[in-house]
Amino acid sequence: MSDSLLSPAAAFSLAFLGALLLMAALRLWLGVRQIAHIRAHRTEVPIQFADRVSLAAHQRAADYCVARVRFGRLALTVEIAVLLAFTFGGGLQALHGFWSPRLDGLGYGVALIFSVMAIAGAVDLPLSLYTQFVIEQRFGFNRMSLRLFMLDLAKQLLLGLLIGTPALLAVLWLMARMGAAWWLYVWLFWCAFNLLILFVYPTWIAPLFNTFTPLNDAALKTRIEALLARCGFASSGLFVMDGSRRTAHGNAYFTGFGKAKRIVFFDTLLGRLEAQEVEAVLAHELGHFAHRHVLKRIALIFGMTLLLLYLLGQLMNAGWFYAGLGVTDESAHNTAMALILFFQTVPVFAFLATPLASLLSRRHEFEADRYAATHASAADLVKALVKLYEDNAATLTPDPLHSLFYDSHPQAAQRVARLSR
Repeated sequence: MSDSLLSPAAAFSLAFLGALLLMAALRLWLGVRQIAHIRAHRTEVPIQFADRVSLAAHQRAADYCVARVRFGRLALTVEIAVLLAFTFGGGLQALHGFWSPRLDGLGYGVALIFSVMAIAGAVDLPLSLYTQFVIEQRFGFNRMSLRLFMLDLAKQLLLGLLIGTPALLAVLWLMARMGAAWWLYVWLFWCAFNLLILFVYPTWIAPLFNTFTPLNDAALKTRIEALLARCGFASSGLFVMDGSRRTAHGNAYFTGFGKAKRIVFFDTLLGRLEAQEVEAVLAHELGHFAHRHVLKRIALIFGMTLLLLYLLGQLMNAGWFYAGLGVTDESAHNTAMALILFFQTVPVFAFLATPLASLLSRRHEFEADRYAATHASAADLVKALVKLYEDNAATLTPDPLHSLFYDSHPQAAQRVARLSR
């Protein structure tokens, strides 16, 4: 009787493949729904936006969204192919076979993980180039030259090596030396490391990619400082970012913690919105701060990471975990391989939780909208949102189920309806 039962490795293989198939089928089905729904409403602007958005702008947004969803099918196919090549295709096994005779210990672990990242990055590069220089270019959003794209990529790689290498060495060392409770030590290190990055990003990392200049519009600055005073928000400065060097999309955000908090406006945003509309958009962003959304999300991420690391701690010494994902050489059952396999497979099993994260994010957006309507003008926020939807070619008619599953922001009609009450 026992001979007919699946081995733990085979059972895990089937579970993983089943989850992967479900994820792929659901993503493709939602994409089909999205395209069909947008096309069905392409010929007419929704009535609540008819006096604010032109038919040409509405159709441009529809075509842009459809193009991105279609391209997403190819990206999904490549993503799954790479994952299967690394696991059941023997890719990780082959990389282990290459590095294990040449390196050991921490050097082996870093080389193995960086090899996987390099291969995945090389495969993803043509997709990124197509997105930037074909899709974004076709719809008038791309402002980047190929030279700037490659320069950004080189900077990202260099930063990844300079920052990522010592962090990865620390993680692998803790996993190897801290015994059964290594996952707790790694979690503490990971939390400290991420908080450090959040502190240094505004002043040390972001300026490597963009130029930040103090806001010099005196009238707008006075208006914003009055808003900050009303909201009790202390900032280290108001800055304008040269987002137009790379994209026509507009945005505003605040970054950093404590006294290092900065408010940043894309120059594209300031060039499009009126002063009172900029104030309303910033009031929305301040709503996230007032409701502690950033802290709540960080706490949620830290909590989930602790749970995942604990789970990895239980799986790291289980032979069926490796064998079930195509790594049959027992000499490859080590900390680095465990990390790679775990964080390649977790997104597959966790995909069904996507709507929960989306729901939480949409609730936060509604709360920030209510805050903005209290501390600024709701009507001005509506005007600003409509302009941003139009300028960013965000569709006004997404498929409701697709939106429910994926969208971190509420549908335009829902936001405007609530703000117009």
